[in-house]
Amino acid sequence: MAVKDVDREQDAPTVTVTVVYHSVHGHTRVLAEHLAEGARLVPGAEVHLAELRAEDVNAGRWHDPEVLALLDRSDAIVFGCPTLMGSVSAVFKAFMEAAFTPFVTQGWKDKLAGGFTMSASQSGDKLAVFGAQLGMQWVGVGDMPGNNWSGGSRDDLNRLGSWLGLMSQSHADLGPEQAGSRGDLLTARRYGERIARLAQRWVNAVPYGTPRMTEHEARALSASLREAEAAPAGH
Repeated sequence: MAVKDVDREQDAPTVTVTVVYHSVHGHTRVLAEHLAEGARLVPGAEVHLAELRAEDVNAGRWHDPEVLALLDRSDAIVFGCPTLMGSVSAVFKAFMEAAFTPFVTQGWKDKLAGGFTMSASQSGDKLAVFGAQLGMQWVGVGDMPGNNWSGGSRDDLNRLGSWLGLMSQSHADLGPEQAGSRGDLLTARRYGERIARLAQRWVNAVPYGTPRMTEHEARALSASLREAEAAPAGH
């Protein structure tokens, strides 16, 4: 079991967000960490990273009581894993089957949920959603699609045009230090913040104003974010 607290004290009602994920070579872990960074921007958000490990799988079934207890007390759970052979990784599938107990008891019913994945291919079947079976309230990405016009870039927000959850892509021959793109990681942070803010609204009735933007505004935002990331330090 690997649980990492990234809590930040805030003068706001507390909401607990847990990012639970499996990573084979470290690429999905990078995405999980950026998502958690975004969630930490929300006042009162207590954010946890819980990594699913292969050694916690026995006879095809994942088991870690500490992680399950953390998920039971979380207000929002974000699920993540790499896409392997068009589906979730074996370790994550073992975790999904271990969720049979909260399924039959409806223990996670009405918690907020979200998901993310990393693959080597640019497109294809990438997301596996089982939150609805658990009675959870699923949260999509919320960003307009990027990299879909002549002035676009792989560094745009939501460059793979994902709606159900966050999708990212990394070349198979590069290490986790090259995971995703700047646009993917920025989208991850925005998605984490979105889930945490919605959790505050859902759990503590904290006022929430829905951010909206036109396609033109989304393209301008992606351009400004690229310029900010590329600017030398101190400028």
